[in-house]
Amino acid sequence: MSEMRQHTVQCLSPGGLHRMAYVEWGDPDNRRVLVCVHGLTRNCRDFDFLAKALAGHYRVVCPDIVGRGRSNWLRVKEHYQLQQYAADMVTLIARLGVEEVHWVGTSMGGMIGMALAAQEETPVARLVLNDIGPVLTAVAVKRIAEYVGLQPRFASFAEAEQYVRFVSAPFGKLTDAQWRHLTEHVTRPTAGGGYELVYDPGIAEPFKRLITDDDVSIWPLYDAIRCPTLVVRGAESDLLTHETCLEMGRRGPKALVAEIPGVGHAPMFLDEAQVAVVKEFLLAG
Repeated sequence: MSEMRQHTVQCLSPGGLHRMAYVEWGDPDNRRVLVCVHGLTRNCRDFDFLAKALAGHYRVVCPDIVGRGRSNWLRVKEHYQLQQYAADMVTLIARLGVEEVHWVGTSMGGMIGMALAAQEETPVARLVLNDIGPVLTAVAVKRIAEYVGLQPRFASFAEAEQYVRFVSAPFGKLTDAQWRHLTEHVTRPTAGGGYELVYDPGIAEPFKRLITDDDVSIWPLYDAIRCPTLVVRGAESDLLTHETCLEMGRRGPKALVAEIPGVGHAPMFLDEAQVAVVKEFLLAG
């Protein structure tokens, strides 16, 4: 059962109810569930290649975090916070009807994974943190803030792809087909012609409060994690430093660390070598 299936689940924020969309791959009756959660301005379709590769082992579930992709936008932009995202994931896991999950989280998706994995009685039994850790560098936060929340309009798909290639250049050397895939799922045609991005620019409002001249540190959260953990780092990442990775291997869950050469923030698991790193770790448990 390698075909993708689309669903939604109803979640609650202080501002009211909202629908969170998700896709899933693999046998819907498989009790072994892998949840894959995307980065700040991305969406669930980033994981298509990884999901297909793991669908024979897992029911792979990839949500569009609220405000992205096919999910609703929040009425109150201030609620685009880690606590809301984590609560939505608990609702999703309850919908799936399982007691535990394995987790792959890219950037923001890894932050959500850490927030859940640090809780007592967490459903997260195995955790992959993709280019994210308990220290967010000030330089990377400022770089991301330069484009998050903008509402560019593109006259053509080619122009949209050029923009995605520019802001996502740290993803590394991708094929034309891979760039096209990534662009197709973060843009949509507009009523008046042209293309726009498929996320709520309001997600930038709480994010931009992170902008300071100091790194953001959440080591206590990481130190509370007890499940087996793998950290995947783009070797040229400006968000997760090599030094922080080494420290993550020494404290908390004492994570295994894998660095992907030629990639910054963040590896996208669009080739077999990157997928193999994740697959080996997940299936060892």
